[in-house]
Amino acid sequence: MHESLPYTYQAIKDTGIDYEIIIVDDCSTDGSVEFIRDDYPQAILVVNPETKGFSHAYNKGIEIARYELILLLDAGIKLSPDYFEHQWKYFLRWDTFGVMGRIADMEGDHIQEAAQVAKFNGFKLEIDYFYYTNEGTDRLLTFYLSTANALIDAEKLKNIGGFYELFSPFYCADIDLSIRAWQLKWTCYYEHNAVCRRQVPTSTKNHEAAEMEKVIPYRNWLYLQALHLNGFKLIAWYFQITITELLPKLITGQTWVWKSYKDLFENRDSIKAYKERIKSLLQKNDSRKTIFNVVEKIRNSVKNKNLISFKP
Repeated sequence: MHESLPYTYQAIKDTGIDYEIIIVDDCSTDGSVEFIRDDYPQAILVVNPETKGFSHAYNKGIEIARYELILLLDAGIKLSPDYFEHQWKYFLRWDTFGVMGRIADMEGDHIQEAAQVAKFNGFKLEIDYFYYTNEGTDRLLTFYLSTANALIDAEKLKNIGGFYELFSPFYCADIDLSIRAWQLKWTCYYEHNAVCRRQVPTSTKNHEAAEMEKVIPYRNWLYLQALHLNGFKLIAWYFQITITELLPKLITGQTWVWKSYKDLFENRDSIKAYKERIKSLLQKNDSRKTIFNVVEKIRNSVKNKNLISFKP
């Protein structure tokens, strides 16, 4: 944050528009709160008394945001000086939910994430590939808006219910949010010329923490699918992942996977409650779109286009 925050201020100041910076501290212990209070007293600082995770922290900021657009930004992100000038055009359309920019390494031209295309392998959801184009006239659709950087219509973000805290402490909440937006007939875009830079994540050397780095993302990916699949497809998915993933991983000694499945079954009531929220949201907005419709729409949008793609 110490190194990246000046880039955020510079990029937003260059636009010449009114703005506010909201920083939600999720009970950090690295001196970030004191740094913000001393060096950036103009920022709105929200300090959580206990660690609640990614979704809760973002929801706290979204709740108090006052302007028409909200930029969701992870800590440690450096924005390019012209980041915003490439974004405004998307919000001239009524159906725009949000737009994300290119995620690159801190140095060099390596792209970590771009627009995403998903697929179904049987009944199992997978991210198929990332893609982009250097032809600036194309408006590229993306399966989800990464909260590394995502500029979103504030009214739509609040109406949709923000992030689901089922996915705490991290991973998949932004994918779920974007799926719900697509289901409400809104659009998620990717803008290649708006660049943010992110440090390449490093794995922890602590064995217990390293195991949780596998357990939580895998568990939340299970949550995501259990949340958005229904009826026969949900039942078929349970059978598929048990046969093709759970049993093979246990047989090959990847016993950590059991913790993910254990959480999935122990949190069935929470998942059911969130499924009801989605059902109510769709009924209120007169939508019958499913996650299968979302995946198909994005896959159709890239057909016959001159694209550059790469695997996650």
